[in-house]
Amino acid sequence: MLNFETVNELTLKVTCTGNDVLFVKAGAFIAGDNAGYKNYSFEKVLFGPQAGLGQALLGSLVRRVTGENLPLMKVTMNGDSVTYYANYGQHVVVYHLGPGETISVESENILAFTSDCEYNVRFIGVGVMSQKGLATSTLTARGKNAFVAVLSDGNPIVLSNVGSNNTVSVDPDAVICWIANGPCDPRVATDVSWKTFIGQASGESYQFEWQPGANVTVIIQPSERRGGISVSVD
Repeated sequence: MLNFETVNELTLKVTCTGNDVLFVKAGAFIAGDNAGYKNYSFEKVLFGPQAGLGQALLGSLVRRVTGENLPLMKVTMNGDSVTYYANYGQHVVVYHLGPGETISVESENILAFTSDCEYNVRFIGVGVMSQKGLATSTLTARGKNAFVAVLSDGNPIVLSNVGSNNTVSVDPDAVICWIANGPCDPRVATDVSWKTFIGQASGESYQFEWQPGANVTVIIQPSERRGGISVSVD
């Protein structure tokens, strides 16, 4: 069994009891500790973590086409151990998914996940408005030990409208992920007028919105991805 926790906000600590398998962003390992000789090993995931060669090949193709390709390595653990993972000093956020719960996350923000998570790519069809892309990676809990660790450029902010009538609105280029019981994709709210076309855009012409009753938790970073659409006339 695996357990995820953060150390100093910048490092993922994975504690393994017994034998288990972990999927991690390739090259993210920084240290490990276990009794006796080293009892864990690393292996590059050529196609994907899906069970079966056919599903793995299909998953790899979809990720490459959609730009959601993520270089992964498989960590095989044969006994009790503690290992540590990080990525260029980015902040680490750990989430324990409940049964059937899904996290939709940008592939570049995935650090690690356990084998109790089903990894897929889903089209959301709103990528024309943002660098976020037409698709998102999804991890769905298929067991009780479904842990996910995601990366954030700076200390993240968590917004939620679970059990409330709030509308959650965020910049798509700052979104790390959103969590809900099943797919809960945002709608795109735009604020484009004649001023946009004469160079008077606010810089916030579009947002992702989850309306009341969505029951979603959204994690954002205090940094925007480069990209998006800038519409103006010189």
